[in-house]
Amino acid sequence: MAHVSFFWLKPENDKIVKGLQSEFCALVKDAIVRNRLSLPPIPEVLARLQTLCASEETTIRDVADVLLDDPGIAASVIKISNTLLFNRRNVVCHDIQTAVSRLGILRVRDIVTAKSIEELKSYGHFDSQCNRLLQQSALRSRQLAATMAVISQGLIKHPDSDVRLEPEKALLSGLFADIGLFCLLHEYKNYLESGNYIDLNVAKFVFEHCCQDASLLILKHWGFDEDYLEVASNTTMPYRRQHSGTSYLDVARMANHLLMFKSNDEAIDTHHVELDLAGAEVMYDLTNMPEIEFNQQLRNVIKESGF
Repeated sequence: MAHVSFFWLKPENDKIVKGLQSEFCALVKDAIVRNRLSLPPIPEVLARLQTLCASEETTIRDVADVLLDDPGIAASVIKISNTLLFNRRNVVCHDIQTAVSRLGILRVRDIVTAKSIEELKSYGHFDSQCNRLLQQSALRSRQLAATMAVISQGLIKHPDSDVRLEPEKALLSGLFADIGLFCLLHEYKNYLESGNYIDLNVAKFVFEHCCQDASLLILKHWGFDEDYLEVASNTTMPYRRQHSGTSYLDVARMANHLLMFKSNDEAIDTHHVELDLAGAEVMYDLTNMPEIEFNQQLRNVIKESGF
């Protein structure tokens, strides 16, 4: 591989970046194949949940029993099942089996995975610079996720919209959007410990271009559905059924556009989203909403979700 000191010299930089992107994506893929991926602080429970969700014979009792092995996670699932976002009928439950029954087996897996990622990004085990990247990623993910939930709620309430969206799923898909970053940082750490060297500024450039592919690999390996895969990869999955109306990927693109507008990001000039009438009116209302009120709505969604 060409020496990194030549990184900013054309055409060497393009060749180096493509080489690094391929190499790091291959490392993540190898980590998945060899089952080296870990999500502290509950890797064992999460791994067992992933295995259970891959079987059609898994019962609600099976999932509840696994969660009981980790009282902290069981308590989190019960708490989240009683929040406004996940408990539309406003019926309180107090035991893990009832919570799993209400949420559904796959939704429980999604929640446990999301809580694991949240803990992982907040308490990373890398050096200070890499931990800072994870914390920044956590902030962006929560912003995107909350904005997706707010947009979904607006579309559901719109009289001319017949969307089949779940705000809680929109929230979770936003939280998963850059799950690949942790794995890239983990492989970066292993790469350095193996005697290699890449400046972190160069590595960040590579991470930015690899994160979608890495996130897609991980979520696909764990058996997440195509809605999650599309949001993570920002790409419509091939051979899937035609969307009837607005998809979660559409909502993610709307949320990203809205956040770019709110932050006065110059890149918005080259960023385009397709909107139907309902989507256009929801976006119009949110873009004209005062900053304080908009941020309060995002905080409310996070609070109402238990995250």
